[in-house]
Amino acid sequence: MSELNLKEVLDFCIDLARKAGAEINAGSEKRLKEGTAIDIKLNTADLVTETDQAVEKLVMEAIKAKYPSHKFIGEESYSAGEKAELTDEPTWIVDPIDGTTNFTRANFPFTCISIGFVYKTQPVIGVVYAPRLDHLYYGLSGQGSFLVSPQFKEPRRLPLTKPLPLPSLRQALMALEWGSLRDRATMEKKLGFFERLVGDGDDGVKGGQMLQGVRSLGSAALNFSQVGAGTLDAYHEIGVWSWDVCAGIVIAREAGAVVIGAKSELSKINEPEFFGSISPEVLQGRKYLVVRSIADTPEEKGRAAQIRTIKAIYGALDEWEP
Repeated sequence: MSELNLKEVLDFCIDLARKAGAEINAGSEKRLKEGTAIDIKLNTADLVTETDQAVEKLVMEAIKAKYPSHKFIGEESYSAGEKAELTDEPTWIVDPIDGTTNFTRANFPFTCISIGFVYKTQPVIGVVYAPRLDHLYYGLSGQGSFLVSPQFKEPRRLPLTKPLPLPSLRQALMALEWGSLRDRATMEKKLGFFERLVGDGDDGVKGGQMLQGVRSLGSAALNFSQVGAGTLDAYHEIGVWSWDVCAGIVIAREAGAVVIGAKSELSKINEPEFFGSISPEVLQGRKYLVVRSIADTPEEKGRAAQIRTIKAIYGALDEWEP
């Protein structure tokens, strides 16, 4: 990777994310003033706007000008029929607007540009910029992840505070999303999972874990970033894509979080290499669980606590297909 100069690539990513953020803000202002076109992709929960397409065009052109030999995977280009195949080549994985439904509400601020960079199938750079909040999250493999915001003018290393213990899900604040898959079979499994996570097992909910709280930001990239920051304890979703999560995976993992794919990955959880890499199957598998960094206690190592938390969450899951 030395020939790529990853620090230079990261700096380029950050500059590009801020330029894309300006385009997103301009689109938000335009929607506030006059309204703009919104197209429906899968259903009314799966939207695309002209700003998505404008931002992806800006990003693609900038990348092709700077790194003409690199590959590109993006939401809008994939929707147009291009393949999203992952190889050993340097590859950019970009969501021009993650949180499109939020964006269509013009001033609901949880909308971001998500730029991930993959080399030899491994996510190594992630930049997530939420322009309405002016929150910039970024991470570089082996170098940590950081937040720059109105509160933190200088890069603040993630997590924002020293990791806390997490004795059980009863102390956990977790992100869950409704997603765009709303058919009956999927909803039955999804609602059952939510019930078991949130319900009180001591008061009639079979398998109830009694989560302390649930949040839905409407953006996979920002959910991953919040887990990295330590603001959320965990996040799970089935049905999102590699461009929704690639950047966030780098940011969260560089902050000590652990990322797992499908429930079947539990069989590998005790293998030494489990915590060391993200396979292409996980990156593109459309099933993700991320758990924040957890402090050691006299009774339990933080890594063991992460594994325990993963098992508790997946113990409540009857998995559905995206």
